[in-house]
Formats: sequence, C-alpha cells, structure tokens
Amino acid sequence: MNDFNNGFNERDRYNNNGYDSRSYNGFYDNSGYTNFNQAGNANEFYYSPKKLKASKGKKILTTVVAILSVIAIGTTSVVGYTLITGNNPVSNNVSGSNSSKADSKDSSKKSDDSSSEIDRSNLPTIAQLSTPKDAMPIPDIVTKVSPSVVGISSILSSGTATGTGIVMSEDGYIITNAHVIEGAKSVSVLLPKSYASDGSAKEEDLTFKATVVGKDTQTDIAVLKIAAKSKLTACEFGKSSEIRVGEVSIVIGNPLGFSLANSVTSGIISAKDRVLQIQDRTMTLIQTDASINNGNSGGPLINAYGQVIGITSAKVSNTYGEGLGFAIPIDEAMPIIQSLMKDGFVKRPSLGVTGRNVSATYAEYYNIPRGYQVVTVTKGSGAEKGGVKAGDIIIGINDTSITSISELNAVKNKCKIGDTVKLTVYRDGKMVDLNVTLDESKSSEDSSSSKTQQRSYEDLYRDYLDEYGY
Repeated sequence: MNDFNNGFNERDRYNNNGYDSRSYNGFYDNSGYTNFNQAGNANEFYYSPKKLKASKGKKILTTVVAILSVIAIGTTSVVGYTLITGNNPVSNNVSGSNSSKADSKDSSKKSDDSSSEIDRSNLPTIAQLSTPKDAMPIPDIVTKVSPSVVGISSILSSGTATGTGIVMSEDGYIITNAHVIEGAKSVSVLLPKSYASDGSAKEEDLTFKATVVGKDTQTDIAVLKIAAKSKLTACEFGKSSEIRVGEVSIVIGNPLGFSLANSVTSGIISAKDRVLQIQDRTMTLIQTDASINNGNSGGPLINAYGQVIGITSAKVSNTYGEGLGFAIPIDEAMPIIQSLMKDGFVKRPSLGVTGRNVSATYAEYYNIPRGYQVVTVTKGSGAEKGGVKAGDIIIGINDTSITSISELNAVKNKCKIGDTVKLTVYRDGKMVDLNVTLDESKSSEDSSSSKTQQRSYEDLYRDYLDEYGY
C-alpha cells in the first residue's frame, strides 16, 4: 500500500509565541476507521484583581473627606443665601427633578409592562429552531429510517472490524464506507431486530453473508449485496445541495460495535463544504456536530424529513475536539454508487504509474524537489508511451505545481479519459516536460494511487541515489 505521508505534516510545533500549532493529521486507527486529530492549545485570559496597598487606602480616605467638606461648604452657602434674600435658587431644578423622576417611573412602568408581555414559559428548543415548520418529529424519523440501518462486520487477518450500512433497495443492495471493508476476507450484514419474525430470533438469524459489488477508495464508498429472506426497507434519499447550515441533522448507527446498535444522535449542520485531506485524497464533506464515533462509519446522515443526505465517514478524535463529524454528501455519492452497481468500479482517467510522495525531510536532505516519485510504470500505459520512467519525480501537471499524489489527482481527475496532459518531471537534475495521454482506470483504486510493494523510504531513496549516481 502506498505510504503517503503528504497529509497535514506536524511542523512549527512551537512558534515564537510558544503555542502548539499542529494541524490536522489523518490516520487509520487499529479498528480501521478514519479519524482526524487536531492539536492545539486554547489561549485564555484569567482575571486576577490586585489587592489595594495600605498607602492607597489612606489616600482614598483623605479624598473622601475632602469631597464631603466641599459638599458641606456648598450646602451652607445655599442656606445662607436663602435666609438673606428669601429666594430659592434651586426651586425650578427641584420641580424639574421631580418631573424627571415621574417620567422615569412611567418609562420604567412601560418597560415592565412590555417585558411582561413576553411569554418565557414556552421558549423553543434548539431542535425546534433548526427545523422547518413541516419537519417530522425526531421519533418519527427514527421509526422511518431505523429499518434501513444495518451493521457491517468485516473479518480481517488481524481480527474483526464493525461499521454501519444503509439499505438502498428492497432486493438487498447496501451502501457503506470503503474503509469499513478494507482488507476484509469476509463481510457480513446484521439486520436490525425489526426484521425478526418473533422475539426469539437470535443475532445469527439476522446475519447474512455479503458480496462486495464494488468499492472506490478515492471516495470511500462501497456497495454490498445480500440475499435476505424478505424484502428490505429501502431508505429515502434527499438532496445534500438543499441543506442549510444550522438545520437539524440526525445520525443513526452502531457506535463502538453492535452492542450499541441503532444508536440515535442529533445536532445541526455545521458546514456544507469542508475540504479535508484523508490519507492521499482530498474530499469535500458535510460537517455536523451530531455525535459520531467509531462504528458509525457508513451510516446515514439524515435531514428533518427522514431523508438520507450523507454517508457518515469520519470524526475528530475526542482527544482534541468534540462535536466534529463529517459525512459524504449524497449528491456526490450517488454517481459513484450507480457506477459501482453497474460496472463494479468507477471509470477515471489514469496515468498508469505507481509511486510515493517525496517528503519535505527527504527533499531537503537529498536536495531534490518535493513531488510524486514514480516507482513503476504500467506497460502499454499512456505514461510509458509518453516517456515517463521509474525514478522520475512528477512535480507538475498542466503547468500546476504539485507536491503529492492528492494534488496530482486533483488536477488529473478534472480531465477526461483520452485527454493529453503535460507532466513536468525532475530527472537527472533537470526538469523535463512530457505529454501523456490519459487511459481509463478500471480498478477500484486509481492506478496512480494503487498499492505498491511495501518498501521503506530508505530503500526507495537508496535506489534513486544509486540510479542517478549520488
């Protein structure tokens, strides 16, 4: 498997201010589920009032005595003036003051009357504020969607991994994440208890062996098929393009395994188009604060009408943050799902090469540019015909500089099969431009990011240095 290390690298951990500025670092944990870790310390201000010193207290006391003395002298002067002349110099002001007080009372009364008109005994909840008037109650949504949420169990060489799936058709087609079944020797589907004919049904009676119809690791989508004893309840799909930031979102899945099967969490849509890098690919995802945990992967993200608008794919490790979950928009997932159901793979343009990213560390140490170093070139591919050789470091495509396979794929995948692209490669200390015609990739993984031999960076760069005489 390609050892891509181009993600969000840890660098400048401590800047001049002494803050930890590490960014996202994508990785797969032991259970096979994608997590995102974001590290960083929160800056906070603490209020610590200082105590007054004794000398300051004396100064304040002296000031207060002086002010009282001035007031006393002023009062004595006014009284004396009144006794001598018989006039009251403050009579007008007093009446004005009384009038002002009356107005103040009236204003205060009106304010009290106004505030008393607000009924604070029946304020709306967050769920009510985030749902439209014609929305379904959450219990009704759960009743509607739960029969379409299943458990996915994958037997791996290292153990067993679990996830969640979505029933998309009555005849047994099920959607999940590609990483849920990655490396699986066998996959099975556990139906919810609502499919049991009676209360005595056991878990094995609701478990069915699944066939992998197809998977696409670049979009993290897989399609399974089971032969159930009865028709399944298919979910209803909505449109992710119509969701609004702030509206309610609901997640149903199997967090932490089947012991918590069909758990329901709710929140709001936090963002519609978060661009995140997962391993070697860049994905545009929906962000939600509905609780998502390992085991929810492959399950539905649901709107206020009980429609599936996304496929839950990733979460942020709770070591560094809470309320950060991500889902694949259903509008982007459907063409992939349909292609997998029809052909078993996704047709994409392919260069016909495999390789590894050149990390910043090795680039600096060996004085070579960052990019994507070619390890193998497929015979008869566009890359071979265009003159690409093993050891070349691809540093640009169509006049766009790249430093990783994800950046290379981002440009390449905008092209069509049969298009000719210009690759800029670093070879023998020089930059060379090559014209390569894109072939059709028929594998579940893009050929330019497919698995390659497991070799260390030291071996890879030793080959490179030996080949070019370093």
